[in-house]
Amino acid sequence: MWQLLQVATFFFYLVPSGLCGNLRCFFRPILEKDYKLDPIVTECPPEEVCFKAEGRFGNFSALSAKGCLPKSVCSLEHDLSYKGVMYKMRYACCDRPYCNSCTGLVANTFVVTVTLVTVAVMVGS
Repeated sequence: MWQLLQVATFFFYLVPSGLCGNLRCFFRPILEKDYKLDPIVTECPPEEVCFKAEGRFGNFSALSAKGCLPKSVCSLEHDLSYKGVMYKMRYACCDRPYCNSCTGLVANTFVVTVTLVTVAVMVGS
């Protein structure tokens, strides 16, 4: 039974993204950095990658966001007006599923699940 659950988890997480070829990332709109909001899983359009953004006001990190961006935008920095204040937005991009998560529970659970499923499939063969 446990092995069946592991294989089902493998297909639920990895097969759909492999079939469509689109990257899955976390989405969080631009908000104040201290504002707590659980990110939402989104599927990026073709040719886009995951990103984490930081909005700075001087030396103070005040805004954050997550989502999908075209690769060409990843290395750019631009000014953004948010609630009447100008911030410098910087983007860090990556091209693996869910790579724009924090190092928290969701990322670790996903890695552990994938590892367990891989081991189960290898042992079952």
